[in-house]
Amino acid sequence: MKKMNKIYSLLALAFAFVLTGCIDETFPESDSATQEQVEALPSAFEATLRGISAKMTEGYLVYGDQVHETDMSYPQFMLAQTEMLGDIFPGDEPGYDWYQNYNTFSRNFGEDSYFAYLPFFTIYQLVKCANDVIGAVDLESSETSSDVRGMAGQAYAARAFFYYLGMVFFEPVENIYTDVSAVKGLTIPIVTEKTTQEDAKNNPRVPHDEMVKFILSDLDIAEQCLSGDYKPSSKLLPNLAVVYGIKAKVYLWDEDYANAAKYARMAIDLATANGATPMTAAQWEDPTSAFAVATPGWMWYVHYDAENMRNLANWTGWIAPEAQWSYSYLYMPCIDRSLYDKIAKTDFRKNVFLHPDRYKYYNYKTSMNEKWIKETCKDYTALKFRCVGGNTGDYAVGGTSDVPVMRIEEMYLIEAEAVGVSQGVAEGVRLLNNFMTTYRDPAYNYNTSVLRNLQLEVLTQMRIEFWGEGNAFPSAKRLKPDVIQNYSGTNAPSDIYKINCKGIKPNWNLCIPIYEINSNRAIKDHNNPNPTLAVEGPTPIGQFAPGNN
Repeated sequence: MKKMNKIYSLLALAFAFVLTGCIDETFPESDSATQEQVEALPSAFEATLRGISAKMTEGYLVYGDQVHETDMSYPQFMLAQTEMLGDIFPGDEPGYDWYQNYNTFSRNFGEDSYFAYLPFFTIYQLVKCANDVIGAVDLESSETSSDVRGMAGQAYAARAFFYYLGMVFFEPVENIYTDVSAVKGLTIPIVTEKTTQEDAKNNPRVPHDEMVKFILSDLDIAEQCLSGDYKPSSKLLPNLAVVYGIKAKVYLWDEDYANAAKYARMAIDLATANGATPMTAAQWEDPTSAFAVATPGWMWYVHYDAENMRNLANWTGWIAPEAQWSYSYLYMPCIDRSLYDKIAKTDFRKNVFLHPDRYKYYNYKTSMNEKWIKETCKDYTALKFRCVGGNTGDYAVGGTSDVPVMRIEEMYLIEAEAVGVSQGVAEGVRLLNNFMTTYRDPAYNYNTSVLRNLQLEVLTQMRIEFWGEGNAFPSAKRLKPDVIQNYSGTNAPSDIYKINCKGIKPNWNLCIPIYEINSNRAIKDHNNPNPTLAVEGPTPIGQFAPGNN
């Protein structure tokens, strides 16, 4: 017994190193768990795998301390994308919204800014976690169990998703405000479980096609590993339906619409077979659980534990105005009025954003009170995200939320656009109408024969559906729909927000941080252009900001 306890302790230490190593190092070290250790103690290996999910909600992930309040791991991408779209405005004091630069880029947004450093290194910290799991498994060995293969498959899927995020944020799209011709088609460097620190010093940005191929290869491996007997114990990491969903997202970004449609449908069918359904009106409006407690339609989500969460750097404190901690109740997140106006009165999603007439318009549900709704909240305040259990005062209770990474609704909307492109506009319109009338608005009836119109309508529905989650951003960057933030009646709070950009905002192409540029000679002269002050507000109503190209 003593001998077994000693072995267990040694293996636990080995796995603990892998888990904590997600933060300490970007590149593999020889102290990682071995294949023998993995098979000898699969429960510890599973704990290490769960570390990927835990890191996705870790406050101050990159710096390890309270340096910048956007250092929030995965949720930072949710808010950043929503801000870049111009779909969120502060209803109260803008200075409390640390994410506002993603919306305005009027201050430093270049290679020496937090807005380059934190997104870039968050992605690679998360990649490191996945690499540690992948590097500990020998998939070529016949002795590797189906459970270990399945867990490795989840790590491959997670890594693929992290690189997808990196591709979307850092691959430059042409625009009239900055010249991206020198870096067009370049994504980010690839770091795998085999990459050494020496390799990293000369590791180029890989072209789009190469990155897509790499991501799809990871997803193919994940699919093989998760097609066996292993059944994931929770949705805190990707399952097979999520693998199909990530493939759909990647193919959509790659503009391979036939495959995007194929895998979106495969994701829907498999997730539905396992009980997933789109969220209902009751689930959207529940003041004690809406978008705080996972529902069956959440295909992949992560979770905040009270033991390791931070009182300021947590998702609920940033996005739920009912939360009386962190910054949300100070800056009061609101939906852009023009987007709100696109939501039909018969669409229940409109009821989580406050109409200027308040209770004359709708009987809003809240864990606060009617006076708070009438007097404290601003017009268009978003009540989409709630405090767990309706606890608005204790962050260690109300903030222990689930956070959606992938919902089945995204697959329906991807399918509608992708089928519209690959199989005909009429069929895409049919799918969009079917989703909307079945799950969102019984009076919805969209009709067009123009493909571009269909694509923009799907994008609009994605922006509404995923307000605050950010999932519409990749489609917007791909479609370049124009961004209008200064219009008659805008609720943009100040001139720096009142910008109108043709195509895309130039800050949709993030810069690679100077730290990486100085450390990696292969990308020294291959950074995205600095968009700071490329557009200055206010842009006159009815006009686009003039370009530089």
